[in-house]
Amino acid sequence: MFLLEMDWLSNLFIGTGVGHSIMLVALTITIGLLLAKVKIAGVSLGVTFILFAGIVFAEMGMKIHPDVVHFFQEFGLILFVFSIGMQVGPSFFENFRSGGAQLNMLAVAIVLLGVGVTIGLKFLTGESMSTMVGIMQGAITNTPGLGAAQQTFNDLYGEGDPSIGQGYAVAYPLGVLGIIISIMLIRFLFKVSIPKEATKHNGEMQDGEMTPTPLSLEVKNPSIFGKTVQQLSELLTGQHFVVSRIYKKGKNEIETVGPETILEEDDKIFVITQEDSHEAVEAMVGNVIQMDRTQWIPNRSNFSAHRFVVSKEKLTGKTISQLNLRALYGVTITRIERAGLEFVASPDFRIQFGDTLVVVGSDPALQNVEKVLGNAERHLNHPNLIAIFLGIVLGIILGSIPIPIPGVPQPIKLGLAGGPLIVAILLSRFGYRYGLITYTTTSANLMLREIGICIFLACVGLNAGNGFIDTIVNGGYWWILYGFIITIVPLIIVGIFARAVLKINYLTLAGMMSGSTTDPPALAYANSLSDCSAAQVGYATVYPLTMFMRVLMAQLLILFFT
Repeated sequence: MFLLEMDWLSNLFIGTGVGHSIMLVALTITIGLLLAKVKIAGVSLGVTFILFAGIVFAEMGMKIHPDVVHFFQEFGLILFVFSIGMQVGPSFFENFRSGGAQLNMLAVAIVLLGVGVTIGLKFLTGESMSTMVGIMQGAITNTPGLGAAQQTFNDLYGEGDPSIGQGYAVAYPLGVLGIIISIMLIRFLFKVSIPKEATKHNGEMQDGEMTPTPLSLEVKNPSIFGKTVQQLSELLTGQHFVVSRIYKKGKNEIETVGPETILEEDDKIFVITQEDSHEAVEAMVGNVIQMDRTQWIPNRSNFSAHRFVVSKEKLTGKTISQLNLRALYGVTITRIERAGLEFVASPDFRIQFGDTLVVVGSDPALQNVEKVLGNAERHLNHPNLIAIFLGIVLGIILGSIPIPIPGVPQPIKLGLAGGPLIVAILLSRFGYRYGLITYTTTSANLMLREIGICIFLACVGLNAGNGFIDTIVNGGYWWILYGFIITIVPLIIVGIFARAVLKINYLTLAGMMSGSTTDPPALAYANSLSDCSAAQVGYATVYPLTMFMRVLMAQLLILFFT
């Protein structure tokens, strides 16, 4: 009787039910996170311990049905990459223009070097290419590439090769570790200071062409004497600048600027402009003068600068000129803050829900502006779930579209990771054009991201632990070595070149190295180094092309060497 009554406990730990599956995933994550707090020589592998906890539980007989664990694994990965895309999307295209091509070329070099090492090991060791492809995909933690290799082999020979999956499972754990070790080695070799790298990255962001810079000018160009600020804007069409305040020589006082404010000889104006518009504005107006920003706010003035949060959804997608705040209330919007970046409030700039607008004007006018914009931060805490779930739907559709490649019998797909990532980037950047509210608080985004990566790692560990020790004992220990070589050699070579020759920021480099191996745990480690977004941007910049290359290379190796 006692044994029968204890069946429920046995089924809970080694059964196959829903409760067992959820409990085992949660238990794996809990143990892994507790181990993540342990540091050796001041270094911790972080959430990667979840993977190893899953392997241990699987070897103890605590397993989940393959279909269930596969669902959990892919869903967790989708949540992780989608939340990354939503966070880096607003700045992705600006960062891609400034350094994305270079990062992608480095990532492609890592991919091709990995393929070269794989081919070399195949001829040196005599292992079959199907096994080596499985080892390679595990070494760079690329599940879509594994699936592509298995499908290609099955299409060629009418049956599967279990060594592909076994090679992947054996190489995967040390592959994760190898990527993180490579990132650590680059830091050690170049004696990198994380705080300095973060400061440098933030400084580069502020010095970028989209960053507003203050400019004090004296009106000296006769061609604009007697013209209004609106006419000045028309003369400088295509330039990004805002005239914020003016010092009228005749009145000996500073005033806010409106569209009909007239510019006269020897007036002084305070302008917020982008770096690339600096020369054009100076050439049209006159001389640059040295005036500190604080000098533009006299002690007895009745106007000031305030920050207001856009918390009214109906304003999403409207341009600064459509708000018409300058004409209605005599105020000037000088800057817009979004996702940690600052932008010049040019007339054609489209605002989004959650943006912070820096507005200059009188106190009574600013009170009216606050009513227009909302400025209710509590509204920002409400989750905008439509954009998230719609984005996942569109991402899965995009990831499932077959992309034919000439000469390759099987079409390539972006997969359940690449598709959602690309859609998330596009939605967060352009969703306002279609009335979508994509804003998510930092804490909500972080929660979604961490839940996703924890579930993903737990399931990978539980799946890889199935027969893990048996495979190693029966000769698989060599596969671990092969995988580690495939992992670390390309990363170290390209990492040293990128840091020593190209002088790439270490945090950006860590993100690029993680993205070039499509490895979420490595990105999680890179993210833990600093609060700045450099690693995430580096990861997202190279991930789409890298995913495509990894899947393509896996299929080509099967086609040409088996």
